Amino acid sequence: MQAVDNVPVTQRVAGRHPGAVTLRVLGALLGYPDAALRQHLYEFEALLAADGVLGARRRAGVAALIQHLQESDALAAETEYVELFDRGRATSLYLFEHVHGDSRDRGPAMIDLGETYAKAGLLLVEDELPDYLPAVLEFVSTQPPREAKGFLGEMAHLLDAVHAALAQRASPYAAALAALLDLAGHKPQADREVPEEPPIDESWQEPAAFDGCSSAGQARPGQPQPIHIMRKNPTPPQGA
Repeated sequence: MQAVDNVPVTQRVAGRHPGAVTLRVLGALLGYPDAALRQHLYEFEALLAADGVLGARRRAGVAALIQHLQESDALAAETEYVELFDRGRATSLYLFEHVHGDSRDRGPAMIDLGETYAKAGLLLVEDELPDYLPAVLEFVSTQPPREAKGFLGEMAHLLDAVHAALAQRASPYAAALAALLDLAGHKPQADREVPEEPPIDESWQEPAAFDGCSSAGQARPGQPQPIHIMRKNPTPPQGA
């Protein structure tokens, strides 16, 4: 979300659908915390208050996230973001990762969503995927309140899953997902158990070709075992 210098907050919110500015603020906070984002963090609390669609509890949670980003070293904030969102499946902000994974269905779903954006006059920046949550929120912010709430409601189960994973990690980013669930009319289920998963890059590693030739069906599974090579037609000893 781009800020306009010297324009009062109330003027930036005026004329927009209720909730539109809040959706853009939450989308920005869920984006990569680069220098451009950090430059405008100080504006976000006032924008949320002026929009007036979040309760005091949710605004306080988002304010804690904003403060966390303001107080974090730039490199530390960027590293935290990558570790949290780019290396974990349960916390991935690419929503179709939770629905289609790496299946072939993901491609057509991406195309359909991209066409939905194009019809609304929203063009993605280069290399940005349509199922990236900040991009989704940018689109939803352009819709009237009823349609926006319905769109969020359709993805509420995905938002809830990501929220639970973030809450389980005690991440301040969980507050942004909780706020989105409020806007969707759903209560966050923070107490749900989320199984621990290996980082995405670990799941791409090639398994060892033999790994000690151990398998669950062997006499001593999990332990390296010798290989005995026998000739099919052994040569008879000399003088036999």
